[in-house]
Amino acid sequence: MTQKLDETVLSSLPETVKAPAYRRSDLSPGILHIGVGNFHRAHQAIYLSKLFDLGEGHDWAIVGAGLKPYDKAMRERLQGQDWLTTVVELDPDGLSAQVCGAMIDFVDVDPQALIARLADPDIRIVSLTITEGGYFVDPNTGGFDVNHPEIQADLASPDAPQTVFGVLVAALLARRDKGLAPFTVMSCDNLPENGHMAKQAVAGFAKALSPEAGSWIADNVAFPNGMVDCITPATGDRERSLVQERFGLTDAAPVVCEPFRQWVLEDHFPAGRPALEKVGVEFVDDVAPYELMKLRILNGGHAAIAYPGALLGHYFVHDAMADPLIRAFLRKLEEDEILPTVPEIPGVSFQTYLTTVMERFSNPAVGDTIPRLCLDGSNRQPKFILPSIQDRLDKGLPIAGLALETALWCRYCLGQNEAGEPHVIEDNNAGLLKSWAQSVYASKTDLIEMPELFGNLAFDGNFLRAFSYAAEMISAEGVAETLKAYIDGRFQSGVASLQARAH
Repeated sequence: MTQKLDETVLSSLPETVKAPAYRRSDLSPGILHIGVGNFHRAHQAIYLSKLFDLGEGHDWAIVGAGLKPYDKAMRERLQGQDWLTTVVELDPDGLSAQVCGAMIDFVDVDPQALIARLADPDIRIVSLTITEGGYFVDPNTGGFDVNHPEIQADLASPDAPQTVFGVLVAALLARRDKGLAPFTVMSCDNLPENGHMAKQAVAGFAKALSPEAGSWIADNVAFPNGMVDCITPATGDRERSLVQERFGLTDAAPVVCEPFRQWVLEDHFPAGRPALEKVGVEFVDDVAPYELMKLRILNGGHAAIAYPGALLGHYFVHDAMADPLIRAFLRKLEEDEILPTVPEIPGVSFQTYLTTVMERFSNPAVGDTIPRLCLDGSNRQPKFILPSIQDRLDKGLPIAGLALETALWCRYCLGQNEAGEPHVIEDNNAGLLKSWAQSVYASKTDLIEMPELFGNLAFDGNFLRAFSYAAEMISAEGVAETLKAYIDGRFQSGVASLQARAH
């Protein structure tokens, strides 16, 4: 027998499902969250629910919000269950489920309704998960893309904005005009310096509206940086069926996630904040070292297993991690070339962090996929791999393994694995990538200097020689034999000899 999830069943949940220890009627809003997707409900909402379970912070409940059609669909799904969500942690030792009640409302998906709610004094933090690509970054300058058509449309009609940043600026200026303190803007998106990126967009939009508005926001609104982490797969029929069959609940929008979550935040909240340090959030003066640790060790590790995994025919991440060659390649690459590029953080063991990362990648219950890790390589490689290469080159250190990773990415961009089975290159630059891969692996030309992909590295002889050596070995001997050569050191010796002859 199953029960439809809503407020009425909280007192009669199955024993296998943890109910909120707080009365939701005791909660009042303090945070408005824009972008109510799976990650937010598995991460920020769970931390707040844990705090509420302690009997604390009940004036910091979440009000959901959004501006996109999928936000409207999410609102409709959650409204029918009183904004409750079943969160299943995919622990390989046994699944566990809890009902999260930290969200108590969801604003109509309408810009004017959202501006009005943001102007209420009870909202002291506005948090965002609007995706890495939602910050209107100019790809050429890295600054705010004020010329984007959506931004230009909002600037032409600032009283009827359609973008998140047009709405935030309108609300902040409305609060200023009412004599209310500004809310803190807290990005929870997985991108470096997310607070700085949010400030760049909000203040950039305001400055384009008027220099005075831009200066006021830059001087008066807080944008703390944060590092977030929790693998959260998409929800589909499989996940809804799991919740229904395993835990006896009919939930229109359940969330499944790994049992690991991390949140490191800069403690800059002038309008106040919940005491999240009591439930595991780390508050620090500077989050940048933690971001770098995650970007290079975890995200770089994902890249390291993605392309050999795809080329050797693996679909699930845990299957790739069960392949002794891929697992040994990952560990050696991390220990020899990636970990040494990360500055020390007092009290943090990178070796322990790496061990945890590898355990997370190996979790079969998560069902994470190699195709997901291969997505958007032309955007991810410059964030997760190329900076480590540049750091090592600047210090005169070898880059054989990292160059091999880029050559494996290039081989993947041919569009088929080693068995000749095709795969789709999910990337905005897919055409460029395929042409590049064909020039390296098919037509045997020397066209590997690709500044569009590699920036200054495209002109670095040490990198190009290591990359070429890797590509030639992959072509001649295949992926598995090349990985073996790296693991036993023959590959590195070959690259070192090549570099020595060139110098």
